[in-house]
Amino acid sequence: MATTTAAQKRERDKNAYNAMLAVCPSRQLLDRLADKWVVLMLCALGGDGPDGTGTPTTLRYSEIARIVAGVSQKMLTQTLRSLERDGLITRTVTPTVPVTVDYELTELGLSLHHTTRRLRVWAQENMDAVQENRRRYDGS
Repeated sequence: MATTTAAQKRERDKNAYNAMLAVCPSRQLLDRLADKWVVLMLCALGGDGPDGTGTPTTLRYSEIARIVAGVSQKMLTQTLRSLERDGLITRTVTPTVPVTVDYELTELGLSLHHTTRRLRVWAQENMDAVQENRRRYDGS
């Protein structure tokens, strides 16, 4: 059995999840998190919906669809399933007639929500500058 020095162990640990490497599993996670529907659904569940309270909330499927305008039923379902699989949201089924399904952020999802919220706010606050830059670029 080969012996590993402390420096080698630190280097191995440092590169264990390096998204710059093509084979790194964290790259797949970044790909998922870069999806606009993921960002918007995390923001909705984080309370950044129309009321803008900023307080994490439990939402039903139809409420998420209403808050995240333009998402298709297929994309909503796929995105919610992927977020649940990754442990970012929980799905609670209540056996009523009709069945009630609620979604809410987990602790892990809540920690990510803080980042996605900042990204959404940045996009909203800087859209005028981006549009101006696009106009200038396209005009050249």
